Amino acid sequence: MQSTMDKNATALTVDKNYMEKKELRAFAIAAGGQGAVYSIMSSYISDFYTNILLVPSLFVFVLMLAARIWDAINDPLMGMIADNTQTKYGKMKPYIIFTPIPIAILTILLFYVPDISVKAKMVYASITYVLWGMIYTVSDVPFWSIVNLATPNPKERGKIISIGRTVNGVGAALPQAFMIVVPMIVALFLDKGGMNDAQYKWLQYKHSYFITAIIISIAGMALFARFFFYAKERVVPIKKAKVPFKEVTKAMKNNKPLILVVIMGVLSFPRYMIQAGAIHVARYSFTNIPIGQTILIFGVTVAAGMFGAMVFLPKFFKKFNYKQIIIFSGILGFVVDIIMFFVGFKLLDSPYILYYLSPFLIISGVPLGVFNVVSFAMISDTIDYMEWKTNNRLDGIASSCQTFINKLGNAFATSFIVLMYTLIKLNPVEYVEGAVAITSSIQINMFSLVTIFPAVGLLLSIIPIFFYDLVGDKKDRVTAELNARRNGQTE
Repeated sequence: MQSTMDKNATALTVDKNYMEKKELRAFAIAAGGQGAVYSIMSSYISDFYTNILLVPSLFVFVLMLAARIWDAINDPLMGMIADNTQTKYGKMKPYIIFTPIPIAILTILLFYVPDISVKAKMVYASITYVLWGMIYTVSDVPFWSIVNLATPNPKERGKIISIGRTVNGVGAALPQAFMIVVPMIVALFLDKGGMNDAQYKWLQYKHSYFITAIIISIAGMALFARFFFYAKERVVPIKKAKVPFKEVTKAMKNNKPLILVVIMGVLSFPRYMIQAGAIHVARYSFTNIPIGQTILIFGVTVAAGMFGAMVFLPKFFKKFNYKQIIIFSGILGFVVDIIMFFVGFKLLDSPYILYYLSPFLIISGVPLGVFNVVSFAMISDTIDYMEWKTNNRLDGIASSCQTFINKLGNAFATSFIVLMYTLIKLNPVEYVEGAVAITSSIQINMFSLVTIFPAVGLLLSIIPIFFYDLVGDKKDRVTAELNARRNGQTE
């Protein structure tokens, strides 16, 4: 039986659009559902582990780094498996239908607090966190790879990715909204009794995290699975035989544009701290402001800048290339984050600090939106470049680089956040018990997580992009020659 991919892969050209409207809508909705599930993990797992599960911050740091070392093997391996998958449904589609249920279950288990010893909690956290990452990879790599198989048109691909990443970002904002509303609802049913404020907040957020995880994981994965029934794979690689590992390694190593994009992604990891660090800043920097208010204003302002950038990116793509857009947004983010630190660090005790910082937070969200969209689009171009140069099209492996970058970036961001607890000797257990006070030094150090660190990361990340040359005439030539080969016009 012919696969879906084979039946739709005749005489494709780069001058027309292929993805149908209902297919594009289903893809965007799936991206939103996926974004919500990923966001609750990436934005809140460090706070949950350190301040709710109450395991040592050094353990959390080691766990996240160890999991990412495994991902360095797991993600490319999944890419190879996906590239060599041949079913009647296609290469990538099968993974979209069988992964949502285990991801939903594991997401709920991530935010459950078992009544066991601290050592047992560490084992529990290790198993659920690593398993979640592995199953998520099996889902994530094929999902974003399918864009490269849906159309050979780079412009259409850029538009699809822009829409997908924008809706993915909207979905990613949902856990933040829930973590504002759910704690308020939970508080209506809690009796403070003889608890101090820290103990009451611990119990309130323990229930809030678990309830939010249940809602987000079930709804998000249901929306994600729906895409299976609309997805089509149209692009057939020039060489359809299985590619030996030696050829895979050679193709990746010789793909200079891909290597530069990967380096950019790794160096830019501190940008994730702006969102992941918000709740930590709410707890330990802005001590005169309710946690929910800080999360709300951080979420709304950063999201405004991020989504604003995503919405306007398709228009910028018509006037500027990916390289120019990345460099400009990186410099913009660096300047704004540095200014925000110097504006804010003397106002940490002010109940109005969030209003002073709001304009800067909006602008700091712009690079987040730009990097989220443009890095995916650049990866797609490097896949074309690889096929043009080697006749091997490794969609899964190349796309796995992007998923690895995202997970590595989030893990590094959350790891450095929890490492800060160790460096400044802040023990959440002692804080919950009322045995430690928040000093100005603690406030400033935690505030630097969402200002100084992202600034430095953005500045470093644009350095490799100065050497990225898959733009302009070169990109047009690769696209045209590749299209001619696919349609049998040249050898």
